[in-house]
Amino acid sequence: MAQEADRVSRASVKVIAASSLGTVFEWYDFYLYGLLATNISTQFFSGVNETTAFILALAAFAAGFAVRPFGALVFGRFGDLVGRKYTFLVTMGIMGASTFAVGLLPSYAAIGVAAPLLLVALRLLQGLAIGGEYGGAAIYVAEHAPEGRRGLHTSFIQTNSTAGLFAALLLVIGLRATMAPETFAQWGWRLPFLLSAVLLAVSLWIRLQLAESPVFRKIKEEGATSAAPLSEAFGRWSNLRWGLVALFGAVAGQAVIWYTAQFYALFYLERTLKVDAATTNILIAIALAIGTPLYLLFGWLSDRIGRKTVIMAGMALGVVTLHPLFSALTAAANPALAEASARAPVTVMADPATCSVQFDPVGKKTFDKTPCDIAAAALAKAGIPYRTEGSANGFVTIGRQRIEVRDKASFEAELAPALARAGYPAKADPARLNIPLVIALLVGLMVPVTMTYGPLAALLVELFPSRIRYSALSLPYHIGNGWFGGFLPTISFATVAATGNIYAGLWYPIGVAVMTLAIGLLFLPETFRRTIHHEG
Repeated sequence: MAQEADRVSRASVKVIAASSLGTVFEWYDFYLYGLLATNISTQFFSGVNETTAFILALAAFAAGFAVRPFGALVFGRFGDLVGRKYTFLVTMGIMGASTFAVGLLPSYAAIGVAAPLLLVALRLLQGLAIGGEYGGAAIYVAEHAPEGRRGLHTSFIQTNSTAGLFAALLLVIGLRATMAPETFAQWGWRLPFLLSAVLLAVSLWIRLQLAESPVFRKIKEEGATSAAPLSEAFGRWSNLRWGLVALFGAVAGQAVIWYTAQFYALFYLERTLKVDAATTNILIAIALAIGTPLYLLFGWLSDRIGRKTVIMAGMALGVVTLHPLFSALTAAANPALAEASARAPVTVMADPATCSVQFDPVGKKTFDKTPCDIAAAALAKAGIPYRTEGSANGFVTIGRQRIEVRDKASFEAELAPALARAGYPAKADPARLNIPLVIALLVGLMVPVTMTYGPLAALLVELFPSRIRYSALSLPYHIGNGWFGGFLPTISFATVAATGNIYAGLWYPIGVAVMTLAIGLLFLPETFRRTIHHEG
């Protein structure tokens, strides 16, 4: 009996490890793009203002998410017809090759507009492949897991974000430490993309050793596979309704909480609070390392008290804590900014009709035609929070100081010293950075993430019958994470740039999470006692 249990345990470890490698790859690329977003915006989006270049770099990243649902349809159908194993072998190969190719792309300076177009094309290819990757991994693990332990087993897949981050982070930190900054900026940033070929080779080799899922083998032997899984999954209301409930009652809220807590927080620390990039990366990495075991805890807990109970509790926690935690993060990471904002708030006084959104995707606008645009552009570039009030005259108040907005050159010349007099820092002071508190707050942000994401894979697997599971699961997951979550950084930073409110970027995730909480409480079923081997 003990030998049999040991054999099952070893087999489970192999299944989990091999299935996880593809999602490690996904997160490796995810964090790599985030860690190098500044380099990417410089290399591929030259010729536009700095704020727009950064938002465009995020938009190129989001482009990969835009096509994920289409990849879910293509590879989901393939997975239900051909099998779980071979489908995610194909998706991993495409995903890895696309990541590698980013390291070979010529820059904007070399080939002009073709450079960002090729970057977006590779992101689209990656997105298509990822659309079939997660569903395959989650299903493969769940269909191997013993009854009563699916939550715990599938939660291991959710921990792969940490492994992907550390792989990316160690490479980037190591290369920056051994290269001159100019060398890294010129071509060294390409090496982490190129070195992904090693991870790809190892991952493919390990996955080739796996057998097909026992559930899929059984339904194939019985001739119970679906001849038209997409039509069956989305053309029949009895199945489609659960896809809609999964999307709007679970995945959408989970996605925005995840991306806010881990990806948006990274950029918030670096760009808004002006903590240096190396310190930001290390702080995020430490918080992820501390918080990652919580995925397993909440996956295990969902096996005991239910998936819906844990996920909805996490959703509610995210709704009520996101804004206070980000506010506390400002005070802990850059107290001088928080103090100056409270003591000497910045207000742009101008005619609202003359105020443009500070985003120009084609580089044709200079934002120097009206006092409102001149002031808002300079403040957005400096990362200074501000509000706008209507006035016939164009001027800016910084506490008791007043600066007339006559033209761009004179305003920018007066702005910097005025901000300095009011105590606004040019960057975060390392001596005042409360490192333990920042890490604690980042871990605090991870709690609702792990509560909503840890049990999610098991919930999705249990919602759908095995004959259409790959298709039915993948689409809501990738609409939620690809569209609701993937576009969050772009939407949130564009909102901040448009409003001047550094917390305005949180309106979007909180709103989506409130919607998901309401729908989930009303319509999401409890699934943790279901068997996944039936076809009902």
